[in-house]
Amino acid sequence: MLTIKKLAAIDIGSNAIRLMIADVIEQHDKSPIFRKSSLVRVPIRLGADVFSMGEISPQNRVRMQDTMLAFKLLMRAHGIDQYKACATSAMREAENGSAVVENIKNRSGVEIDIIDGEEEATIIAATDISKYIDTDKTYLYVDVGGGSTEFTIIHHGDKKRSQSFKIGTVRLLKDLVTIDVWDKAQKWIRKYTKDYERIAVIGSGGNINKIFKISGKPLGEPLTYFYLTSFYEKLRRYSYEERIVDLELKQDRADVIEHATRIYLSAMKWSGAEHIYVPKIGLSDGIIKSLYYGFIEGRSIAELHQP
Repeated sequence: MLTIKKLAAIDIGSNAIRLMIADVIEQHDKSPIFRKSSLVRVPIRLGADVFSMGEISPQNRVRMQDTMLAFKLLMRAHGIDQYKACATSAMREAENGSAVVENIKNRSGVEIDIIDGEEEATIIAATDISKYIDTDKTYLYVDVGGGSTEFTIIHHGDKKRSQSFKIGTVRLLKDLVTIDVWDKAQKWIRKYTKDYERIAVIGSGGNINKIFKISGKPLGEPLTYFYLTSFYEKLRRYSYEERIVDLELKQDRADVIEHATRIYLSAMKWSGAEHIYVPKIGLSDGIIKSLYYGFIEGRSIAELHQP
């Protein structure tokens, strides 16, 4: 007997908003199979507003409302059973974040939870990466967003600790990350990785996924520190326009990918890692897994019919 549940995750980040819809296939006496059926990304850069002005601009408030209305219709069309909408760094720092959330709920019925950095790191860490890792090894899981980066230590398949730092691509683009924050991240990584030998990095986020695609490596093969360093130097030589044309980057990625690469390289350097694996997983995947296993509370399709 086979049962299929449909779950949806909305990730409201600092550089973009994403809707992921996944099928969870249940079979008797077997582990569930998680299969993505749809992924929609809307490039609304909330971090550009919040990190410089302290609040979400009127223009982006309207764009968010339109996006949530569209996501609502897509979720209803897919017939999802449950959804969870999580807003991260930009929304939790916006002075008008709560008001924006309330307005969206009144207009679309979509309820958004603004989560803190610790909860974000926990949800990301809930993602099942066992099929991507060797349980005899140690990894530093690095999820780079527009407003923050979440680090998780994984040793022999167990998640040991997680920490979020306000180092993100949009913050770096706006020159809003201080030396002190960099220093704290470096000390945290060095402290909690120094007792492990031959650590590797697992990278997640749209930028590292794009870098991996450009590399031409087969899925499962890691990128080396040398390759990522060379790519970083190449990026720095390219103009914004050349990145769009020659590297086929989207406009909202062409200006932040250099900063993302810097974060991954820093994590590799501080942990002593020579390789970075790119399994193409992130917060949305963590939300889906956490919803299914009941780690977080979701909302039903019936609530989307309101108002």
